[in-house]
Amino acid sequence: MTDQRTESLGKLVVLMDKLRSECPWDAKQTHTSLRPHLLEETYEVLEVLDYLDEETGKGTEHLKEELGDLLLHIVFHSRIAEDRGHFDLEDVANEITEKLVRRHPHVFPTENESEEETKDIKQMASTWENIKKKEKNRSSVFEGIPKTLPALSRASKVLRKASTLGINQISVEIEPKDEEAFGEVLLGLVEWARINEIDPEETLRVAVEQYAEKAKELE
Repeated sequence: MTDQRTESLGKLVVLMDKLRSECPWDAKQTHTSLRPHLLEETYEVLEVLDYLDEETGKGTEHLKEELGDLLLHIVFHSRIAEDRGHFDLEDVANEITEKLVRRHPHVFPTENESEEETKDIKQMASTWENIKKKEKNRSSVFEGIPKTLPALSRASKVLRKASTLGINQISVEIEPKDEEAFGEVLLGLVEWARINEIDPEETLRVAVEQYAEKAKELE
């Protein structure tokens, strides 16, 4: 990291120290009280990404602003934890750095292992999941996917994890030609569910759980 980036982050940390000690609102905040604000800022980042044009750069100013708001929450939560003697921002940065090194053996081979020659993305994803499962002491790659996720997001994650295991139980009968057509198909299915008085969110959630249980057996 360049000195400028380190200096900029350092200024934010010092600013947070001052806010925690001199601003009554900031001083009384807790991990729990910040939850709704963190959620809101996360959704604002996602909304900006919806309108971002990566080729022309249109929307990058808004993205920069919203990422700053999100970064503030990382620093804020870290400072709250530091005040309580749990961990600090340095611990957070060190932990994610060490995790990324462990999960990229094709980039950072250990002394006892040769560098992975494969650059196949599917193989990398499979390696990532296996390392993650060992780190978390999990019996399945499907553990750790929040059940509180919207059903569609959870379905996507479950299917992606299954693909890293080479599991494919879903037959695709509809093959839209592009993203727009795919969106229209999804919207049409939601309309069909409405007409037939079916809750699409709950129905998909049940289907995902059933699929995950079958996939665990094959795993």
